[in-house]
Amino acid sequence: MADRRWSTVELLARVILILLFQTVLGQLEPLNNRTERAALLDLRSSLGLRAKDWPRKADPCSAWTGVQCRDGRVVGINLSGMGRTRVGRLNPQFSVDGLANLTLLASFNASGFSLPGSIPDWFGERLHSLQVLDLRSCSVIDPIPSSLGNLTTLNSIYLSKNGLTSKIPPSLGQLLNLSVLDLSQNSLTESIPSSFSALTNLTLLDLSSNFLSGPIPPALGNLSTLRFLNLSSNSLSADVPAQFGGLSRLVDLDLSSNSLSGSLPNTLFTGLTQLQFVVLSHNNFSGTLPVSVWSMPQLRLLDVSGNNLTGILPNRSSNANDTLPVFNLSDNQFYGTLTSLVGRFGSIDLSDNYFQGIVPINTLSNVSIAYNCLQNASNQRSLEDCSSFYAARGLSFDGAGNTTQPPSSAETHNNNGNLAPILGGVFGGLGLIVLLVLVLALILRRRGSENGVSDQRGSDVRPAPAGSSPPPPGEPINFSSLGDAYTYEQLLGATSDFNDSNLIKHGHSGDLFRGVLEGGIPVVVKRIDASSVKKESYMRELDFFSRVSDTRLVPLLGHCLEQENEKFLVYKYMPNKDLANSLYRKTDLQDDGLQSLDWITRLKIAIGAADGLSYLHHECCPPIVHRDVQASSILLDDKFEVRLGSLSEVCTQEGDTHQNVITRFLRLPQTSGQGPSGSLSATCASDVYSFGKVLLELVTGKLGISASDDASVKGWLEQTLPYISMYEKELVTKIVDPSLMIDEDLLEEVWAMAIVARSCLNPKPSKRPIMRYILKALENPLKVVREENSNSAPLRTTSSRRSWNAALFGSWRQSSLDTAAIPSAIREGSGVLKQSGTTGSNGSGQGGGFEHSFSHKRLSKEIFPEPDDFRDIERPEED
Repeated sequence: MADRRWSTVELLARVILILLFQTVLGQLEPLNNRTERAALLDLRSSLGLRAKDWPRKADPCSAWTGVQCRDGRVVGINLSGMGRTRVGRLNPQFSVDGLANLTLLASFNASGFSLPGSIPDWFGERLHSLQVLDLRSCSVIDPIPSSLGNLTTLNSIYLSKNGLTSKIPPSLGQLLNLSVLDLSQNSLTESIPSSFSALTNLTLLDLSSNFLSGPIPPALGNLSTLRFLNLSSNSLSADVPAQFGGLSRLVDLDLSSNSLSGSLPNTLFTGLTQLQFVVLSHNNFSGTLPVSVWSMPQLRLLDVSGNNLTGILPNRSSNANDTLPVFNLSDNQFYGTLTSLVGRFGSIDLSDNYFQGIVPINTLSNVSIAYNCLQNASNQRSLEDCSSFYAARGLSFDGAGNTTQPPSSAETHNNNGNLAPILGGVFGGLGLIVLLVLVLALILRRRGSENGVSDQRGSDVRPAPAGSSPPPPGEPINFSSLGDAYTYEQLLGATSDFNDSNLIKHGHSGDLFRGVLEGGIPVVVKRIDASSVKKESYMRELDFFSRVSDTRLVPLLGHCLEQENEKFLVYKYMPNKDLANSLYRKTDLQDDGLQSLDWITRLKIAIGAADGLSYLHHECCPPIVHRDVQASSILLDDKFEVRLGSLSEVCTQEGDTHQNVITRFLRLPQTSGQGPSGSLSATCASDVYSFGKVLLELVTGKLGISASDDASVKGWLEQTLPYISMYEKELVTKIVDPSLMIDEDLLEEVWAMAIVARSCLNPKPSKRPIMRYILKALENPLKVVREENSNSAPLRTTSSRRSWNAALFGSWRQSSLDTAAIPSAIREGSGVLKQSGTTGSNGSGQGGGFEHSFSHKRLSKEIFPEPDDFRDIERPEED
């Protein structure tokens, strides 16, 4: 029996091995189709692929990177992450004619591989077996060909982060097998095709960050299989269709930053029991918040900030789900008292509303309440503002939290009789709060003095904020993803024993040395004194690199942690150093000569830095805050492509207890952040503020602005910001770097960048734009200062928030305060922008070259109304 049993097991094992062998053999069978081999060689040539990836003499099915075969035929090509030859890099094109002869091709993935050009029409006529088309971040331009609607086998289309234009072809509604359609972050226009109602197998639809307009087609409510729907950052208008209540499987819904209006349909919250993330911020919704919102079973995030919602919050805030939800109700018109908030929240933002009365002590945890009408809280609205709001609604406002109709005489008598106990309780509670705050301040001050450590250069190393500690013992760092482990001897040899001649600079987390490894590889070695720098500093950076990878980050090549008192991190060397060193460079023509970076390069650097920060803020989960954004942190390779450095201070954004789940759905920065005071804060808004100063350095040529927050910098900002106005292009010429040689067309781009910079420097962190909108503005600078459509309807007020650019500058208001603040003598004289180091073609200091003012018809006040008074630019927002 035993022999028979083992024979059966052996037989089964042999059968499994045979099946596995046949499967592998089918995949590794040599390419036996001459036409397809010729097609691959054609692709190799037209795309400039390297010989080491696609060796000519080797079999493509077994030796070519990214080529997948089945039964000796090509079924998949993956170019993602591959490099080009030098010639190929010089002239990249969307030249993929060889694909037309791969008749069984089921998958084509070129994400991240530059293919500047348009998608050819023959894609929809020849690639009849295609199931997956992935062209994310490929620099694709022009309209989407309608012929793609012929590829009925397609189940996934990824075309995000490109330059696609024109309308979405209705023919895509013919792709009945389509499961994923991602057209986000392009420049698509017109309306969403109603033909999409036929895509009954669709699970993900992402059309965000385009220029789509018109109402949302009610027919989208028929997509009962849809789980992820993102239509944010467009110009969509009208109501949310009531038919959306039929999206029974929907988990994520994002309609933020549009011009949607009307009341929120109750069916959106009663019928969609699977909803976990709902983002409806920055629209024109009005009316009350449906009561059913507070009892949604799966809800983790609700963001309705930046609307016109009103009413008293219901006396219920419990949630059946164990996960504590996050609510953002800020920037609306809610009113009443906070006594009804007895439920449990991960956090709730009630700022910028009209709540009144006394703040209950148990409400202060995880609740943002700034800019309301509350008595025992700081940073509130004025009494006049609050009184007029309540008076307009026929409600009484007496500063005591009574949100009722005016009382009768009998009620007044009874209230007066009970006034003494009430006042006693109020003042007793206030005294207790003051005492607790004083005790807490003393404790924090003592802990701060105990934890503060000085490095060898005398600068303070501050304790890491919440969320920035190294990974817990249960989550060890994956050192295999951190490059090579170098020996101490290797690094000594590379840096000539860390000779002072190789010292680049003293960084706040370690000294940086230039070095050359064996084989001639140039590197930068950071030497960390473990006795003066906390372990969390370099461990945090190692943990960051083990979890995060992007082309906008400086490459970490390896590390050396074998020394007890010294630790070393090895980075790729950046030939053009950093922005602080490259903005003005010594020339070879004369010893003392300096060459200024041209405007095209400066704009490229700004876009690259914004792209890197946008990745950290919006594509990492939870969002990552850089915390050291300045010119010296923006490293530049040989082509002036940006690589973000100085990553020893990175940490996850503080203030969210469930960021790892909800962060990519939160579109607004936290209300806390680095104010103009320069305090180090772990919020995305603090990065935005610092980035605004970097942009001003690029515009003005004033070095050191982003690296300092002292009184001189604050004074310089106060003098400079008034020259940045939406209505007078000529004003910006007073602050533009005089070494720049720009014509009138480029001046509009300079003007646009200055406007973006000023918006980033808003004194209120909650009003600063988020990085994805900043990136969009820098990529489309002329859209910042020109109307999108000269034949458009009259511009509406700032509350319309129609698109990404409206969301970017939602805090700007139409005024001329900045112009009024400029000395009249300067305003009256119309200066001329210097070109080629001269004063202008007419040789005078007035008039020549540019018109004094810029016509309002060429500006969109709706997109960029004027900002809050610049005179408050140095006043930090109180939390």
